[in-house]
Amino acid sequence: MKKRIVVLGSSGSIGRSTLDVVRAWPDRFEVVGLGNGSQWETMLEQVREFRPSFVAVADVEAALALREALGVDEGPEILSGSDAAAEVATAPGADLVVNGLVGSRGLVPTLAALSAGTTVAIANKEALVVGGELVKSTAEQSGAKILPLDSELSAIHQCLRGNSERAVRRVILTASGGPFRRLPREEFASIRAEDALAHPTWDMGPKITVDSATLMNKGLEVIETHHYFDLPYDRIDVVVHPQSIVHSFVEYVDHSMMAQISTPDMRLPIQYALLHPERLPSNVAPLDLAGAGRLDFEEPDESRFPCLRLAREAGRTGGLAPATLNAANEVAVEAFLAGEIRFTDIPGVIEACLERADVDQPATVENFQQADGLTRDEARRQVEARREKSRL
Repeated sequence: MKKRIVVLGSSGSIGRSTLDVVRAWPDRFEVVGLGNGSQWETMLEQVREFRPSFVAVADVEAALALREALGVDEGPEILSGSDAAAEVATAPGADLVVNGLVGSRGLVPTLAALSAGTTVAIANKEALVVGGELVKSTAEQSGAKILPLDSELSAIHQCLRGNSERAVRRVILTASGGPFRRLPREEFASIRAEDALAHPTWDMGPKITVDSATLMNKGLEVIETHHYFDLPYDRIDVVVHPQSIVHSFVEYVDHSMMAQISTPDMRLPIQYALLHPERLPSNVAPLDLAGAGRLDFEEPDESRFPCLRLAREAGRTGGLAPATLNAANEVAVEAFLAGEIRFTDIPGVIEACLERADVDQPATVENFQQADGLTRDEARRQVEARREKSRL
């Protein structure tokens, strides 16, 4: 039988890579649902190729445009609005939901799918960052599985297979270091959005690419790793590895290390999750070890990239601190990409929001959503204050 999948964020880099895997194994997968925000033209092409039964388009006008383009007699049931992704995530008969959404909006669809007992493959790290305890407890109650799509967490997952987690001393997440790894600190204030979007290794969406440049992406992965593998923060380390060939390490109590090494291509961890526990050939180019040459590793410089420190502190604080961190970061990155603040203002906005937030609240969806809204309001005030200051 074919595995029936739902792909949320189908127009983004994770969604497109997922559909590439489906194309490679048409006898293994059937796409029953697709979802994205507003890119109805991309969705139109995907609907005509994969013939899903359900489609979610968050933007109402985009959903209407899609329906008009398809015609009344063609295509799936089209859902729109803020709840559409959660509805498609619970599509009848779905075996697996790929959550490739960006930001905290991925939390509710994740919870909906898990509550229905459906396996979720998560690239949307914010779902675990914002609501990790709630996500894990929901999966435990329904018996649903969670599989990682991030290359780093997928690497850890693979290195742990066949080994007891009790034997793990620590895990080591690798970071590319982004485009500014060697840039002198005094030049950070002149970084432009187009500079931050020029990632040296990965092809990702703009928000995730900026997060990689600030190392916030790695900070979010630290929190995600804590929840996914039930590891304390003092057993999760980060090392900068600019070649992005070693995707993460697991060090065991006897000090032996296992690493997952491959060509940097997101289709590989995606195929691993979609076919799990099977392994089959992929279309990813094999790694040429001799051609790869040297592999470098170095400690991250948290004085130059304070977002990594802020994420660790928010994770250790717990409660609503990670949700506050995430919302403030999303607003700050959006403002940077719009040219409203400098690259160096991003951690300042986040830290100010964390200092002002009431984070000691129970882990509920309602509290997460309230914290998200309040934080975004505060973050916009912080952005405006910095924009006004730069005009003086």
